Amino acid sequence: MIFIVVKYQVKDGKRDEFLVATREFTEATRAEPGNKWFEWSLSVEDPNEVVLVEAFEDDAAAAHVNSEHFAKGLEAMRPWLTATPKIISRTIEGQDWDRMGELQVD
Repeated sequence: MIFIVVKYQVKDGKRDEFLVATREFTEATRAEPGNKWFEWSLSVEDPNEVVLVEAFEDDAAAAHVNSEHFAKGLEAMRPWLTATPKIISRTIEGQDWDRMGELQVD
């Protein structure tokens, strides 16, 4: 599976507008074959940081990056950003989230 985390630095006080601007991109990506998840999170330490956690089946990420909605989604984000996003993209073993071994809740 391809596991991706992206950190976006948005303009001061514009986090909600950024999330609205990415809604169409989010919905289109979630509907793609091979998309496992595409989840936005908000930093608890930086009110202007938005984090995206996404995963694709190994052969699906290229189609995502080459899709029309990908290019359109990046352009929808651009006006709201103050810096180039930071990304980690790795191919990892597994097909879904695993249970945490160090903290079990029964």
